[in-house]
Amino acid sequence: MSQPRSVPFDALSFVPRFAYGEMAQAAEVAGSADDTDLGAGFVRLSRADIPWQIKYDEVILVLEGEIDVVCDGEVLHAGPRDCIWLPKGTELRYRSDEALVFYAITPADWAVREGQS
Repeated sequence: MSQPRSVPFDALSFVPRFAYGEMAQAAEVAGSADDTDLGAGFVRLSRADIPWQIKYDEVILVLEGEIDVVCDGEVLHAGPRDCIWLPKGTELRYRSDEALVFYAITPADWAVREGQS
């Protein structure tokens, strides 16, 4: 189990996320390396249109910009200080011209459980 810590935003390193690196860069704050069920971090989106099926429960908090999450034809829109809740199994598209979001997911080790690590 890791120790409590402070994570300054300016110390984060954003890296391309999966096959959508030109549209999404992520910086993890907490995750499976911490031996915790909770994963959390930041994602920068730029000209993003990303199809995905959620393999975890997720909460998204928009810090800057705006994001649309399209689920079954319904658009969930969020701007600064707005949240979106997404249950595991949801098929969706993340869409954003520009945004910085904070996310929290569980389980943090979903990729290991899915054989994607």
